[in-house]
Amino acid sequence: MAKILVIDDDRDFIKITRMILQSQHYDVITAGDGEEGLKVMRREKPDLVILDVMMAYILEGLDIRRQMAADPSLKDIPVIMSTSLTGERVQRDLPSDEYVPDSVWLHKPIDPDKLLEQVKRMIR
Repeated sequence: MAKILVIDDDRDFIKITRMILQSQHYDVITAGDGEEGLKVMRREKPDLVILDVMMAYILEGLDIRRQMAADPSLKDIPVIMSTSLTGERVQRDLPSDEYVPDSVWLHKPIDPDKLLEQVKRMIR
C-alpha cells in the first residue's frame, strides 16, 4: 500500500483528501505546515507528497519543495503542489514549472477523479 503525505494548513482539505485517497486504499499521513511536513517525510518516507503552496506564509510550499530537492533523502519523492490561488493573473504570475519543474500542479478545489488520476500516474 502506497503511503501519501498531505501537507496543508486547511484541516477540511486534509480531511477530504484523506477520505478520497483512503477510498482507494492509500495509507495517508498528514502535517499541518511545511516544517512538520519535512520531519514527517524524513521519519515516514512517503511514496508521494501533496503539498499546499500557501500555508504559514504565501509561498511556504515552494520553499519546502526546494528544501526537499536539496536533501538527498527527500529529492526523489514525487510531489503534487496544490493551491487555492486562482484567477488568470495569479495563475500566470505564480511560479510553477520553472520554479519546481518536477512537480505536478493542481488547483483547489481539486476534482477527486483528477487527484486520483495524478496519484496513480506518480506512484509506481
